[in-house]
Formats: sequence, structure tokens, C-alpha cells
Amino acid sequence: MSGSGNCYDNAVMESFFHSLKVEHIFFEKYATRAEAKTSIFDYIETFYNRERRHSQLNYDSPLLFEQNYVKAA
Repeated sequence: MSGSGNCYDNAVMESFFHSLKVEHIFFEKYATRAEAKTSIFDYIETFYNRERRHSQLNYDSPLLFEQNYVKAA
């Protein structure tokens, strides 16, 4: 760890937060904090973790990657 303010210390989370902002949050208007929490939770659980293609998974969705892994095992 090289200290505070260095984005490379936590590059994975920085990348996730960038994706969250540019793919979801910047297109939404929230009236309440509860609405924002629900919207962000839905994005993460229904899109990001299941459908969104990830470069680390050879551009497969996590769900498809897991299904292929189970078939191969």
C-alpha cells in the first residue's frame, strides 16, 4: 500500500465504482436515499453480477461463466 489517495491501491474497487457510475448512477435521478439504495442494489444484483460481460471472464457474463465452469467440472 502506497498511501491514501492512490487509486492503484484498490484498483478493482475503483474500476467497479467507475462502472457503477457511468453505467447506472449518472442516468438516474433519486428522490430519496432509500430509492437510491434500492436502485443501486438492483443494478448490482440483477445486472452487474449476472448479465454484464466482464473482460476477466473472456467477456462472458458471470452467470454464463459459472454455467460453463459447472459443465466442464
